[in-house]
Amino acid sequence: MLRHLMSPPRLRPGDMVAVVAPSGPVHADRLDAGVNHLRGWGLDVQVMPHVLDEHPGLGYLAGSDEARAADFQEAWLDPDVRAVVSARGGYGAARMIDLVDWDALAATDPKVLVGYSDCTVLHQAVAAHLGLVSLHGPMAGTASFLTSEPARDHLRRSLFEPETTQTITGPLAHTLVGGTARGITTGGCLSLLATSVGFGTPPTSAAGGIVLLEDVAERAYQIDAHLTYLLRSGWFDGALGIALGSWEDCGPAEPVVRDLLGALGIPIVGELGFGHGPDPRTVPLGVSVELDADACTLTLDQPALAQR
Repeated sequence: MLRHLMSPPRLRPGDMVAVVAPSGPVHADRLDAGVNHLRGWGLDVQVMPHVLDEHPGLGYLAGSDEARAADFQEAWLDPDVRAVVSARGGYGAARMIDLVDWDALAATDPKVLVGYSDCTVLHQAVAAHLGLVSLHGPMAGTASFLTSEPARDHLRRSLFEPETTQTITGPLAHTLVGGTARGITTGGCLSLLATSVGFGTPPTSAAGGIVLLEDVAERAYQIDAHLTYLLRSGWFDGALGIALGSWEDCGPAEPVVRDLLGALGIPIVGELGFGHGPDPRTVPLGVSVELDADACTLTLDQPALAQR
């Protein structure tokens, strides 16, 4: 059964944040632009040493597994760093996750993790090993962060003024299955959730959860396969509600969701605006919320990040 996780402290101007690349490589120009936006919020930004590395043989990875893990671990262990922000998604976090000394990280002060897409793997690990709330939000070197002022503003307020982002909705939000439910936010990128089941990292099920689902560039049959696998594994057993984000460049996702998950008899709301879309909202993971599928809102019981 999912439980409300501990909220790390919110940010203040002058705080240091570290940018890491745990997955795919990031373009230097995009990274520079993203760092400038973060500095424009009054933050001191530390780009970790291997962020611009490229794997010598596998171009879809930002450096070796050891280097990516070392950057993440070093950033988290730095007592001056208040938040760790992914540069981009892609693929690769699953390859480095077991190289991190999670016991060492658990002995440090809590920090905020920000990212989505492949960062779903890190969100799961941070929840399981550190017991911390994290933010499913735009990443520093991605197009949505660089081009969308609404996305940047929602992330900034989620980090600095989280009481202003306790109700989450979107202009395209709509009801798929009506009703209301209360539970703990969990989930993220659907394909990453499906491929992580069976590796022993909690949550082994979404029992007690309001499940967040989104993805990018998946065909309808692939979405079907991921959901079918999660259903057959028992992962959805005990889930209390489902909030869908964007399905950028995907085949029609909602008919598949309605067909496979509608029988669960729990509220489902579509297009709450988080994920790979052009103006992604920031949604905390590991917090108590109410999902109102009729009003198309996800409302946090309390701010996601704690007072300092």
